[in-house]
Amino acid sequence: METLQIHKTLYAHLECAKSGEVYNPDTIQTYSRHHQPLLARYHLKDTQTTPDDLRQRPLTMWRYREFLPIRSDRHIVSLGEGMTPLVPMPRLAERLGLADLTVKDEALNPTGSFKSRGLAMAVSKARELGVETCAIPTAGNAGGALAAYCARAGMQAIVYMPDATPDIFRKECQFFGARVHFVPGTIADCAARLKADWQDDWFDVSTLKEPFRLEGKKTMGYEIAEQGNWQLPDVIVYPTGGGTGLIGIWKAFQELLELGWIKGPLPRMVAVQTEGCDPIVAAFRQKATQARVHPDPAPTIANGLRVPNAFGDMLILKALYESQGTALTVSEKDMREGIGEVASKEGLLLAPEGAALWKATAALRAQGWLRPDERVMLINTGSMYKYMENV
Repeated sequence: METLQIHKTLYAHLECAKSGEVYNPDTIQTYSRHHQPLLARYHLKDTQTTPDDLRQRPLTMWRYREFLPIRSDRHIVSLGEGMTPLVPMPRLAERLGLADLTVKDEALNPTGSFKSRGLAMAVSKARELGVETCAIPTAGNAGGALAAYCARAGMQAIVYMPDATPDIFRKECQFFGARVHFVPGTIADCAARLKADWQDDWFDVSTLKEPFRLEGKKTMGYEIAEQGNWQLPDVIVYPTGGGTGLIGIWKAFQELLELGWIKGPLPRMVAVQTEGCDPIVAAFRQKATQARVHPDPAPTIANGLRVPNAFGDMLILKALYESQGTALTVSEKDMREGIGEVASKEGLLLAPEGAALWKATAALRAQGWLRPDERVMLINTGSMYKYMENV
């Protein structure tokens, strides 16, 4: 028997990100026939929920229950993910001459990264649709998160990761009971191997190749708005590999505008990549709407940024253009320096991806792209404690 649903979902249907074609919301779906992500849509105008209604709800991402795609509460698989803190960085703000510099610290999610959000949602919906085995190619954190949430749900996780992945990520998956395969090369090689090994009872939860990881990631956008008393920062700086988080935050802002909970203008979105793997930056500089596959991506201490071919490239670039944002790269040297600078000045040990954001912000301020009166938010996507072997 279903548990009582106090907050009923407004989930309506899935639609192709390119064509707008509608897909059945309650059967297993991957991506559209146009080889584009499927986006969850909601009957937002039917909501009777107000921001005040959130005050008494649990401090997890599930507080936005109406705007998430799970039909029945009994299928929710949770470890307490979401509602991560906003931490001011006043000393570094003063160094750059910025009015406000804040980091949203996703390292405090249950599996040590923002991947907890996406995989909690994907596993919950897969469970609701009758899936028993989920498979994923991963650079590290996503595999650990899938393994944890599958363990929580009593499901099987199949993980493919590069053979150069640091040992902590390998052991994390194995402790959670996942079946782990190590593949020479990058996450793209892992995806190819997964495809070659495919079994009919597996469900692929690769980035944006199913619709629901995005819905978990979008809760970052809802939280940013709520934690700011429904006032948004001027600029959000985001480390961009697969880009689901950036796309999700932008999707959340569009939904909140439709709900009438926020007003424009929306933040300018900034995508940050490494010099050795920068397909989104290259496409942005060319004013392209799609990115080319990056050939032979260089090794990096930021595992999550070594993504040569983002499935959601069109959506990432769309968010950058619509927000009047930008994209830029940082070097390996800058990331290493950035880790120490933020740690010694603010007491925050950011993952390499997060440290890249600090260096990118400093570069944008030096270029004059950031004004001194602007409020800037960095999204630290993971815990540096999981990257110690890298550095």
